[in-house]
Amino acid sequence: DPVSVELTYGLERLAMYIQGVDNVFELDWDGVAKKKGGKTYGDVFLQAEKEHSKYNFEVADTEMLKRHFADAEAECGRALEASLALPAYDQCLKASHLFNLLDARGAISVTERAAYIARVRALAKGSCEAWLKSQGVGG
Repeated sequence: DPVSVELTYGLERLAMYIQGVDNVFELDWDGVAKKKGGKTYGDVFLQAEKEHSKYNFEVADTEMLKRHFADAEAECGRALEASLALPAYDQCLKASHLFNLLDARGAISVTERAAYIARVRALAKGSCEAWLKSQGVGG
């Protein structure tokens, strides 16, 4: 099996380039000048960023996250058994997010990391194959 690669380039990074700012929290949020009461990305999201960062890196129960990963993986399998591609994909996304939280916390070893990636890849592959089949494309 080939090694999976994840490339991400979020809307925020693209908006930073377009608006010519170096700090995401300085992005113009509403098109109104700051001195006229306009909002920045930071005005809207900074508190959430701080709280989620603290939770993700310091507070989240990693054993619980591992259980939730296993639950999402199992639920994806049940959805696939029922030929439900989109609910399966939702569970795949949950599992992927939980993997990212565990990885960020350093809660999984290098060996475990590769195994988790393979598990998420299998969920994504199954979801895609189920979608193709539902559209009359896959076998």
